[in-house]
Amino acid sequence: MTPVRDEAAPGETPALPVNGETVEVMIEDNAFDPATVNIFTGDTVRWTNLDSTPHTVTGATFGINNLNPGASYEFLFTDPGTYEYYCEIHPSMEGTVIVKENE
Repeated sequence: MTPVRDEAAPGETPALPVNGETVEVMIEDNAFDPATVNIFTGDTVRWTNLDSTPHTVTGATFGINNLNPGASYEFLFTDPGTYEYYCEIHPSMEGTVIVKENE
């Protein structure tokens, strides 16, 4: 398994991005909603846990080990590609971020 951090690191946004949009993914009823998001390079995805139990957001190059109820996690996507992720606590929870080059 890929090690995942609990705090922001390079490539993650500590605040709102200067350029780009922020796309919201809600974690509710043990699911990522929406399960797939389409964004552009320079955009940020913000996951917010609306469930009453902790979850993880675990991707190959991004993630957080413990996203408590009510908490949010953001990641700035700078490279195009398809990024799959899941919750380590509930492996049936899966999501995808599709990043296209910002023209």
